[in-house]
Amino acid sequence: MGFCNQHGERQHAMRLTLTEFLTLDGVSQGPGSPDEDISDGFSRGGWFVPFLDEEFIQHAADWLGAADALLFGRRTYDNFSRDWPKITDPDDPFSEKMNGLPKYVASRSLARAAWAPTTILSGDVAAQVAELKRQPGRELQIHGSARLAQSLLGAGLIDELRLVIAPVVVGNGRRLFPVGGAPAGLRLVRTKTTPGGLAILVYESAGLPKYGTYDAGA
Repeated sequence: MGFCNQHGERQHAMRLTLTEFLTLDGVSQGPGSPDEDISDGFSRGGWFVPFLDEEFIQHAADWLGAADALLFGRRTYDNFSRDWPKITDPDDPFSEKMNGLPKYVASRSLARAAWAPTTILSGDVAAQVAELKRQPGRELQIHGSARLAQSLLGAGLIDELRLVIAPVVVGNGRRLFPVGGAPAGLRLVRTKTTPGGLAILVYESAGLPKYGTYDAGA
């Protein structure tokens, strides 16, 4: 779907993208620090930090540069809204975009969102996100927010997944793709590794998975 702006230029509807940090065993919980997310007794947070390098930071900044809006689950929003307004360094590659972009948070319990500009999505979140995607723009981006990502992937709303895999196994913690989650087919479109050891896998959604039987004689 496309739109025309006031100058007659063609604009496309927004794509929904997900950026998620993962361990090799699929854990997405608490990548940034030991106390980022200790829910359910998780005590192995901060596993992503040892592998950060300048190349990945630039890559992440380029992704954020394509965002016209941000979408969060409640837990990630609470963490980000606490921390990002305190980062005012003009040389920080993320703070201006994170603090200035329109933000949406999916929550049935949040009554007030102080990290402006923020809109609270409640009720049928999938329908509201689908409506946001119909607006003209580049990307509506999810960062973290694994539970929200799971539900929107199951609803067929995520267009691109940017999975950044750290070379570490933590053994427990909340996973992006839990047992019993909705199936989804994906198409690998880009890969990259960083000097720090991160593997970046970029996938496009491809509908439902396909299945087959291996024929050794074929």
